[in-house]
Amino acid sequence: MSSYYNSLSRKKRHIFKQFTAHIFLILFGISFLFPFVWMLSTALKPEAQMFKWPPEWIPETFMWENFPEALTFVPFALYFKNTLVICVLAVLGTIISSSLVAYGFARIQWKGRNIFFFIMLTTMMLPYQVVMVPLFLVFKEIGWVGTFKPLIVPAFFGTNAFFIFLLRQFFLTIPYELSDAAKIDGCSEFRIFWQIVLPLARPAIATVGLFTFMENWNDFLGPLIYLNDETKYTIALGLQQFIGQYGTQWGMLMAASTVATAPIIILFFFTQKTFIQGISTTGIKG
Repeated sequence: MSSYYNSLSRKKRHIFKQFTAHIFLILFGISFLFPFVWMLSTALKPEAQMFKWPPEWIPETFMWENFPEALTFVPFALYFKNTLVICVLAVLGTIISSSLVAYGFARIQWKGRNIFFFIMLTTMMLPYQVVMVPLFLVFKEIGWVGTFKPLIVPAFFGTNAFFIFLLRQFFLTIPYELSDAAKIDGCSEFRIFWQIVLPLARPAIATVGLFTFMENWNDFLGPLIYLNDETKYTIALGLQQFIGQYGTQWGMLMAASTVATAPIIILFFFTQKTFIQGISTTGIKG
């Protein structure tokens, strides 16, 4: 009888801990919604209500016209297309190059592999500001400034050490017996990579793709440095045009920012399961 009560007591404690953890996570998650809710609220407020203190979350008059005005104040559709082109090509290049490099570090034995992997990891400690000027001079010398190439081409050369590390860790979790069996059947190394390893690494690849898309979608410094033609501006640069010398169009800026944020939210909503699986199954082996 005592063991029954002890078991019941442990079950109650477990349920209480689960309930407490879920409540904490829900409240913590809600806190992350406040910036987006504030942005949406400001986009719908009349200007006189925007700067009231304490802030009023519900607009007195809903300024729905801020959205169509914001999308016509600048060529938003053109900026959207430019950003999408850069993001898609950068995602494609990053996945191809990072997965190839990660496969070489994880699945192929060669002299000095660990040393070169360590050197690659050290590049993660270099801030972008350190290489910003040398890269600009290189791209200027070859005539790429003013084009999308500096924002796209480097992605095809495995320049992101973090993504290589992430994929390498996932590749290490794939059983080597699969590769050995494929080699016995006459598969080349590239075929093993393409037909066996990559399909098994879809969660990690999806995670890399999502990170890359978000990074390029929100990138402001890169386009600011390399793009000097307004017809090639991205959304991040386009939002800056709402900030003028004599004032800021806060309502339209928040409306445009809401529209610019929506694709990221939608993308994460549909890929969250794969994203979580990719992060959780990428261990620290090796």
